[in-house]
Amino acid sequence: MRAFALALTILAASAGLAEGPSTSIRPQPRPGTEAAPAEAAPAVLAPASQPAAPKIPVPKPRPPGLIAAAAAQSSATQIIGAIPSTAPKTRPSDLASAVSAQPTAPAKSTKKGKKGSVCGDPDIKGEALAAIPAKFKGCGLDEPVRVSNVAGISLSPAATISCDTAAALKDWIETGMNPAFGNREVVELKIAASYICRTRNNQKGAKTSEHGRGKAIDISGFLMSNGKLWTVASDYNSTIRKAQKAACGIFGTTLGPGSDGFHEDHLHFDIASHGNGSYCR
Repeated sequence: MRAFALALTILAASAGLAEGPSTSIRPQPRPGTEAAPAEAAPAVLAPASQPAAPKIPVPKPRPPGLIAAAAAQSSATQIIGAIPSTAPKTRPSDLASAVSAQPTAPAKSTKKGKKGSVCGDPDIKGEALAAIPAKFKGCGLDEPVRVSNVAGISLSPAATISCDTAAALKDWIETGMNPAFGNREVVELKIAASYICRTRNNQKGAKTSEHGRGKAIDISGFLMSNGKLWTVASDYNSTIRKAQKAACGIFGTTLGPGSDGFHEDHLHFDIASHGNGSYCR
């Protein structure tokens, strides 16, 4: 009987375990280990206000013709790049020696500009002089100039004459002498006489020479750019004769070899006025 009662007790206990307890079975706290009251959770702070996000700049629209201009520039660059280089070629190594070996000739004077000019003409170079008093009646010059260069042609020595005489000389050089000499470039005139107070041809009792008034100039030779000198005394050739003939009308008087025996070695030009026109011999 005891065995049967024990078996029933076990069965009943098994059935209760199968159904499970109606409440949670919590262990009893141990003495001295009671849990402290839970701390209050920290208050959640409201998030601080965030700064506004920076505005992102929006690019402005491109000008309507920008793309076309860029395309044109690109085309121009391509065209320029296609042009062959024009860099100078290397000089020959013997160029300097070849140039130095060339013969040199007297350089033609090219004095231009107003500096050093007289008579109000930039092509007439020299200096103004003080008035020249007369040694005897008929001589003297109120406004003399010492002319050293006319129209790029040097005068050797410088000639003391009037401005009217200098202007006539310039006219003859440009329209008469230069065309007569053609390819032969004259760089200097050899002056035999200019102002001098004397009678004509130094003859006693003769009238006062135009030289005594600053209205005359005598030319004895022509120096060319190649260094050659033609003189009236030894080279009175067709070219000099042509140049002398061209002076007739520009000057009132033109004399040379064969005229009167006093001008065999030079050409005499003066601006005297003759009632019946120019006197040319």
